[in-house]
Amino acid sequence: MTVLEYFSGLAENPYFGAGFGLFGVGAGAAVLRKGYQTGLILFRRHYMITLEVPCRDKSYQWLLHWITTKGARQTQHLSVETSFEQKDSGHVKTKYDFIPSLGTHFFKYGRTWIRVERTREQHTLDLHMGIPWETVQMTAFGTNKNVYFSILEEARHMALKQHEGKTIMYAAMGSEWRQFGHPRKKRPISSVVLDTGISERILGDCQEFINNPAWYSDRGIPYRRGYLLYGPPGCGKSSYITALAGELGFSICVLNLSERGLTDDRLNHLLSVAPQQSMILLEDIDAAFISREDTDAQKAAYQGLNRVTFSGLLNCLDGVASTEARMMFMTTNYIDRLDPALIRPGRVDLKEYIGWCSRTQLEQMFMRFYPGENALEESRRFADNVLGEGKNVSPAQIQGFFMFHKHSSSDEVIKDYQLIWKL
Repeated sequence: MTVLEYFSGLAENPYFGAGFGLFGVGAGAAVLRKGYQTGLILFRRHYMITLEVPCRDKSYQWLLHWITTKGARQTQHLSVETSFEQKDSGHVKTKYDFIPSLGTHFFKYGRTWIRVERTREQHTLDLHMGIPWETVQMTAFGTNKNVYFSILEEARHMALKQHEGKTIMYAAMGSEWRQFGHPRKKRPISSVVLDTGISERILGDCQEFINNPAWYSDRGIPYRRGYLLYGPPGCGKSSYITALAGELGFSICVLNLSERGLTDDRLNHLLSVAPQQSMILLEDIDAAFISREDTDAQKAAYQGLNRVTFSGLLNCLDGVASTEARMMFMTTNYIDRLDPALIRPGRVDLKEYIGWCSRTQLEQMFMRFYPGENALEESRRFADNVLGEGKNVSPAQIQGFFMFHKHSSSDEVIKDYQLIWKL
């Protein structure tokens, strides 16, 4: 039997033909599946673009809110975030924000269809935020990255619009800054009455610093500015800083140097990652450190407290590793308790005394609370009566007195001014 006759006999065998056919179908299916997978990978690599946004990124919450508002409005799989918003009337309104839940969502942006997949790792925690690790992955046809840039810019502007006209407070949590409480309505800078010229000097210096970064870089000077407001308690130091932040459109990062666990390295890191357009506030700086000129008895009172070192703070303020593009405000009731090295030029560039009420302050505060045709004359009478006592009075005492008499007439207020000393 020849070889040709042998293969001809196999071809006529029905069992062999069926097996060979099944093998051919299986092999063909495997080739097609592999080709499909390879083609899909090549297609996604060259004709699709993917953006992954982790929950640690600052734009994560902005993007979720934007997707709900502008993107997947028709999605039926939602998660809820409950918050409270204080209205101008003083009432607190409960607010419900619906964001896309875990899973896959589709929406159309312009002429581009975008697939959104929100995933959560149940066994992986974000160590800084203490929540399960989440990501949002967006996939679109084409290779143009501008579509994602446009989406993120819209999401950012939408988030900024929500906080427009408000001041955001940040507090140090671990190694990062987190928003503390709800955004506050901006306080008018005119509502904090300081002595003549003080507010104008501080505001003018801040605006000059913000508007002239090139002046510093051209001369090789570090682009940072330090301010110290000192004076008796209740005279408006912290209130003015809050109003100043609103006037400049800045947020405030409140840093407590006496916090347990705060180290020199963590302090330096916090200053380097502070949010853009924010001012660092160190309140009551005299309570955080002792002066090197203090007596042994004074130094003994501070022993046992876990706090950042004094040399570490000095290095953070103007050392080699200190950050730039920063505005730092410090307040103290007792400037004589501060170490001279802390408030020397370069670390503190502008010092302003915020003291007891002057005649000008008394008159302006009176006219603000009791406007009228004879407000100027009555304010002078009130100032004469208060200053005639020969005692120092703080703006906080005056404001408390006016609030105690908010339904009284101006004549009654002038007659009862001695109640100031009881408040």
